Amino acid sequence: MTENLSDNTPDHEVKALLRVLHGQRRHVVDILDGLDAQDLRRPVLPSGWHCLGLVQHLTLDVERFWFRAVVAGDQQVIRGLTSDDEAWKVSPEVPAVDVLDRYRQEAALADDVITATPADAAPAWWPHDLFGEPHLHTLRDVLLHVITETACHAGHLDAARELIDGRRWLVLT
Repeated sequence: MTENLSDNTPDHEVKALLRVLHGQRRHVVDILDGLDAQDLRRPVLPSGWHCLGLVQHLTLDVERFWFRAVVAGDQQVIRGLTSDDEAWKVSPEVPAVDVLDRYRQEAALADDVITATPADAAPAWWPHDLFGEPHLHTLRDVLLHVITETACHAGHLDAARELIDGRRWLVLT
């Protein structure tokens, strides 16, 4: 995943947080490198999710939702929101490469929002029906939340990958 940390990001704190987020995004993509389409769709945990479903969840429910909907208040994105469960479902007709490319594209769109928003800016929209009163009050809060969620799911992908073929992140096996 490419990093967009040019001088367009005036806030050094936001630059630092964005570097961490970029690392977690790379982890998500890199841990799946080398898996074929069948393995990317194979559920290995009792809950039944598969790697592509998790990446699609990160795309729609994390990157798109938190940055374009909540931080930027993009009405087109807000109107297009669906239930959380839908994001985890990837149609068999959708090629794996399309899911991964969409994740990269949505991350780039999120970076555009992040680099254009001051760290202390309040969200432009809040999903009261999902979360009640706001618990994330600034871009900084949203960035920390997304970093945590992405890192957690990168760990889930680590476990799934090890169950699929024994490969472990940052370990030559």
